[in-house]
Amino acid sequence: MLRPTESTDSLAIIALATETGVFQSHEIVALSEVLDDYHASNREYGHACFTLELASEPVGFVYFAPSAMTDRTYEVWWIAVAKASQGQGHGKRLLDWAEHEVRAQNGRLLLIETSSLPHYLPTCEFYRKHGYTVAAQIPDFYSDGDDKLIFWKKLHAPIA
Repeated sequence: MLRPTESTDSLAIIALATETGVFQSHEIVALSEVLDDYHASNREYGHACFTLELASEPVGFVYFAPSAMTDRTYEVWWIAVAKASQGQGHGKRLLDWAEHEVRAQNGRLLLIETSSLPHYLPTCEFYRKHGYTVAAQIPDFYSDGDDKLIFWKKLHAPIA
């Protein structure tokens, strides 16, 4: 079941993201802060978070928001699937849902930022497989040797 994320999901989402082994500790702290802000006020600004639940357990989530000072551009801030549930189409389902929801808001572009480090290569391939293209690469952005990759996809109006 894919449903809006509730505040009671935060600990499970943080654990799920930690267990993927992809995110660094400071990124997990940032996720915790993002979830706190989302539940406190950011939903009012168009931020959205959805949890994928199987057998009453969260196995993935996606967080996306409009980009300030743009014409209907949105960004996926977070998308993750529990390590034990990867490779089963759950990431695709979450990304498809984000695209659907952004289209429903008349969104026209969807951006996703990620790292160029080797352990992010499967993530980059996932985005490419689903129609995203690297629009920019900023060398040494996160740290020396760790570039920021910005993927983008033009979204079309929802089918009536």
